[in-house]
Amino acid sequence: MVQKIFVESYGCTLSKSETGLYVNKMLNDGGILVDSPDEADISVIGTCVVIKHTEEKMLKRIGELSEHSKVKVMGCLPPVSAGTLKDERIDIVDPKEFRKFYSGSLDDIEIKEPSIFEGIPINQGCTGSCNFCISHIARGKLVSRNPQKIVNQIRMQLERGIREVRITSLDTAAYGKDTGTNLARLVAQISQINDDFKLRIGMMEPRNTHDIMGELLSSYDDEKVFKFMHIPVQSGSNRILSLMNREYLREEFEGIVKTFREKFRDSVISTDIIAGYHGDDEESFNETMDLLEKSRPDIVNITRFSPRPFTKDFSEKTPSSEKIKSWTQAYTNKHKEIIESNMERHIGKEKQIMITEKGKEGTSVGRDNAYRPVVVSGDIGIYTKVHCEVVDMGNTYLIGKII
Repeated sequence: MVQKIFVESYGCTLSKSETGLYVNKMLNDGGILVDSPDEADISVIGTCVVIKHTEEKMLKRIGELSEHSKVKVMGCLPPVSAGTLKDERIDIVDPKEFRKFYSGSLDDIEIKEPSIFEGIPINQGCTGSCNFCISHIARGKLVSRNPQKIVNQIRMQLERGIREVRITSLDTAAYGKDTGTNLARLVAQISQINDDFKLRIGMMEPRNTHDIMGELLSSYDDEKVFKFMHIPVQSGSNRILSLMNREYLREEFEGIVKTFREKFRDSVISTDIIAGYHGDDEESFNETMDLLEKSRPDIVNITRFSPRPFTKDFSEKTPSSEKIKSWTQAYTNKHKEIIESNMERHIGKEKQIMITEKGKEGTSVGRDNAYRPVVVSGDIGIYTKVHCEVVDMGNTYLIGKII
């Protein structure tokens, strides 16, 4: 009997990518996708537990799905909350079992359904031990995939017409530290594939990025690589970074951003900020505001600190909710000011973009060479390249007119 599968995935690109891989394996074994849990024999859900509210949302959704069908639970939730998931209709996908995919003891998974595949995981776990992070506890120590297996999977994507290739992990800059290679060499190997595509490199932690910066810049030089860097700083205060056990100084982050922008002037920097970490005060808030002003990142993901069980900082006292709310709003306002200033510089410029998704109300969304979203009129085919002039901007995107 053909197994009908419904899939949902939450959290980071890595979680969504692993869920997509797992479901594609089920499709290889004869399953078919359905659009609703009502139709499914089994629902697969990729989970996230980065903050408490998200974990509660995951548990609620798993309960809802289990009312319709059996549920397979993937991602970061099982190692953290497996005890709360015991039910005859709920099956936990053991993360340790899935690690075999990274170590190479599982065969390559053929991508039969690209629509549920976010990106290609290149390594599991990380090299860090941040005092606030539950992900490295859930994911374990670093295990990097064989570069040839990654290249083979990219070829599978290209054969199915995908032209935006994404590589992802908790920390792509950690890739290869356990096997004697590194991210830069992997990117260079991917760029040598003789096909037309663009590569987006996923999140990289400052410590490991700093260690390979020279070689990494050379690999970014290839025209196939989006000039986009997601590098989470978390705080502009060296005191707070030390409390977090982040293993770098703000000056090192600033150096990475400065060097990247000097090499690639038309580039995009994305970063993350945690508001209200234990020990945060007006001084650390002002230092973080100063860092945002000096580094002027194009994208800032702001998260209120959420103590997680099993982490070293779970029992630490945090600032008042009023303080955290005030700081979060100030970070948000500063980011809005920065992004408006950064995007205004592109009005009047001509760009070649690659269409990556359908937009709203008869528009299409493309990406420029630095992965900025550019909205143009018309229902244009995915991965079509168009030439446009930037004529306006929205809150987080540019608006282009096709030339």
